[in-house]
Amino acid sequence: MILVTGGTGNVGADVVRELLDAGEEVRVLSREPGDRSFPDGVEAVPGDLNRPESLPAALSGVERAFLMSPAFAGVGGFLGAARRAGLRHAVLLSSASVLAETAGFIGEQHQRLEKAVLDSGLPWTFVRPGAFMTNDLAWAPQIGDGAVVRGVYGNAAMAPVDPRDIAAVAVHALLEQRVGEAPVLTGPQSLTQIERVRIIADAIGRPLRFEEMPPEQYREQMLHHGMLASVIDQLIVGLAARDGKAADISPAGQEITGRQAFTYAQWAAPRASAFDPAMV
Repeated sequence: MILVTGGTGNVGADVVRELLDAGEEVRVLSREPGDRSFPDGVEAVPGDLNRPESLPAALSGVERAFLMSPAFAGVGGFLGAARRAGLRHAVLLSSASVLAETAGFIGEQHQRLEKAVLDSGLPWTFVRPGAFMTNDLAWAPQIGDGAVVRGVYGNAAMAPVDPRDIAAVAVHALLEQRVGEAPVLTGPQSLTQIERVRIIADAIGRPLRFEEMPPEQYREQMLHHGMLASVIDQLIVGLAARDGKAADISPAGQEITGRQAFTYAQWAAPRASAFDPAMV
C-alpha cells in the first residue's frame, strides 16, 4: 500500500493516477474525503498532517508514502507516526531552492522539511523541482482582461517544469526504491517570461505581450494580492539575477523516467481556457 498526501494537488493528483496505472494499491489522506472525488480504486481516508492523532489509522499497512506539506507544517507528527507504523520509504516533494546560495523563505522551509525527514531515520528520496509551469497561471487574470502581462525582468529565463514530470519522477522513486537520491528537476527549455507569454498567446490564439513595470510597483501589487513580502523580495532578486541569462537544464527527469519532459507549449495548449475564459 502506498499513501499519498496532497493527492488532489498539481503533483499529487498525477502521482495517484500513475500509481493506479502501475497497478499499485493507493490510499489518499484527505481532511474531508467525502467532499472530494478520487479515481476508482483509490482508498480515501480521513486525516490531517496537523492532527497527529488522525495518522496512525491512515498509515496502517502502508509501506511507502509520497509526502507533500503545502503549509510546511505537520511533518514531524507524520514522520513519528510513519516510523512507528514501519514505513519503509518516504518520497518528499521538496524544491531546488534548497540548493540556492541564498535559500530565502521557500528554500529555508524546504530545508527544514528535508532535515526533519533525515532526522526521522526513515529511508528517503527528495524530489527537488524548480519553478512549476503552473505558477504562470497567476497571469490568467491579466490575460483574461486584456492583451498585456505586466511584471518585472521579462528577459529573466527559467526552465519551468510540468507537474506531470515531477509526479512521474516521484512515482519512479516510489516503485524503484530510489532511496537516498535527490534529483533536481527542470523543464526541457530555458524560456524568458517574454517567451512564455508568446507561447501562451499561441495557445489561446490571440496576441499578448509582456510589459515591464518598476520593481517597487510590482512589489506593491503582489502585496495587494496577499503574497508575503519576503517571498516577493526573493522573487524579484531571483528574477534580476536571471535577467539576460539562460537557465540551466537538468537531465535528471529524463534519466529517471526514460522519456522526454513536457515542453511549455505542451503544458499551455490544453490550458488555453484557464488563461482565457472566453474560450470555454
